[in-house]
Amino acid sequence: MDRPHSATSPTPTSGTRHALVFASIGLLLSGAAMADARVSCPTTAAPLQDLSDLRDGIVSEGEPVVAEGIASGVFMDEDELGGFYLQQSTGKEATGLFVYAPRQTPVRPGQRLQVHGEFNRHHERPQISHVNAVHSCGYEGRPEPIELHLPEDAHRLETFSDLKVRFPQTLTVTSNRELARYGTLTLAADGRLRHPGQTGQDTGPSHRNRTIELDDGSYRAQPDPIPYLDEYGTRRTGSTVEGLKGILTHAFGRHRIHPTATPAWNSGERPDPPPAPALDRLRIATANLENDFVTLGERGASNPSERERQTAKLDALIHALNADLLAAVELENATAAREGLLERLNASTRSRGEYSAIAHPAPGTDAIKVALLYRPEQVRLLDTTADEDPVHHRPPLLGWFEHAESELRFGAVAVHFKAKSGCPDSGDIDRGQGCWNLRRTEQAERLIQWIEEQQRGEFSEVPVLILGDLNAYAAEDPLQVLHRAGKRDLVHSDPTQAYSYVFRGKAGQLDYLLGPAPMHERVQDGDTWRVNADEPVFLGFDGRRPADGPWRASDHDPVWVDLNLDTTPRPNP
Repeated sequence: MDRPHSATSPTPTSGTRHALVFASIGLLLSGAAMADARVSCPTTAAPLQDLSDLRDGIVSEGEPVVAEGIASGVFMDEDELGGFYLQQSTGKEATGLFVYAPRQTPVRPGQRLQVHGEFNRHHERPQISHVNAVHSCGYEGRPEPIELHLPEDAHRLETFSDLKVRFPQTLTVTSNRELARYGTLTLAADGRLRHPGQTGQDTGPSHRNRTIELDDGSYRAQPDPIPYLDEYGTRRTGSTVEGLKGILTHAFGRHRIHPTATPAWNSGERPDPPPAPALDRLRIATANLENDFVTLGERGASNPSERERQTAKLDALIHALNADLLAAVELENATAAREGLLERLNASTRSRGEYSAIAHPAPGTDAIKVALLYRPEQVRLLDTTADEDPVHHRPPLLGWFEHAESELRFGAVAVHFKAKSGCPDSGDIDRGQGCWNLRRTEQAERLIQWIEEQQRGEFSEVPVLILGDLNAYAAEDPLQVLHRAGKRDLVHSDPTQAYSYVFRGKAGQLDYLLGPAPMHERVQDGDTWRVNADEPVFLGFDGRRPADGPWRASDHDPVWVDLNLDTTPRPNP
């Protein structure tokens, strides 16, 4: 994103002196407001210009202009926009325009001003710049904001550009990806955006009409401090704000709000870790480790400091999951990566026992692989195999397990289907479900066939779970193939509300624990632990402000489920 004008930064000494002067001016203006709310502006030989004429292009660029109006929003502090918004009239007749005046004495919202400058456009946006004088004509009072509502008013936002507006409704943070980069959050009406592949609904026009950017009154990159953070240094997607008030403008292809009052945030609290599993429960989980590489400079950490932060985050996440069986995705395809993960996890004593890991018999040639980690004190490994069919980029890994103290037997296959990235120019292109959807569907069909081939002999009646990152949303073809084969979500009863990943502001589920009906009957508890996808990317191990603890250990959220170990399963309450 191109970032235009920026204010000139005073020295600390002059900044302190200016602050005292501005405070004195503010007191004088406040007193003047009580004595006389409005005084006459200076007489000028040039005619006063209607802002509407400037906006409509009646005045040529580069022409000198004199305009009067009320300061509706002021953004003249260091690192802000370097100017203020001027408004004429109110209600339906109101017109606003930005005045770029970085070297002028700061003004106050509600002042009536006479501005002498030049009309021009910046990135196609009309404005007054090259300001040579700003006269205060007394305090008239801040203009009342125009109330708007999304999505109903989305088609007419341009009508209110550069005016003070208010959205009385609740708006939800649906994307925080640009927060550290440009100080912006994407807000959505009627709750966060859901990926259409998750809901099965074409929501393109609706999504556009529901969203608006919350800017920070600045167009500088890498704002410091990062705005809108809570006491924990984050601003999660799912946070809400009600009654947002500010200047509505259009810049960089999006309608955005520069707030004139500090937003009051609600919701978006960080979730507690999963409760400890009961003694008569078996916990199964899956976690995408987002390139857990011991080899530096490849897909994961680029240096020892990043690697130390990455492993600390991943270890905190896995320990908090406290799974007896874990399907790990995006582990480096190297023996040292599996051994290093085991060594780290077993460095401290855990009440449910240490971990072992299956040595993948056919990990393939991809840079990453799947892994199955388990606690021998909880489950015994009976057998293992992998599918080497070339349709798979990362061969699925199947382990047959038996609970140590019950008659429960099951298979667990760790999978990682082809991603939606790296799209080809032809062939398996994006036809509405992301590119490589045909390949993922073939992988799902082959997976079911292969599982059936393995259910022979002593495992003929043993149910098989599918664990991992399918890179497909709940309503897309690969999941439908698995559903028709009897593999259903063990955790989420309503797929439209499930998510483990946020892509371009749209939440959806890519990570699954799937199983047949006999396993559903054993489910006692389970959830997605939303420790990653809702968090800003700058909190990651290689981010601008890495967070302590498991937060943003990966870009995917882990999913877990507790199974009842009674020999006579109880239905899910």
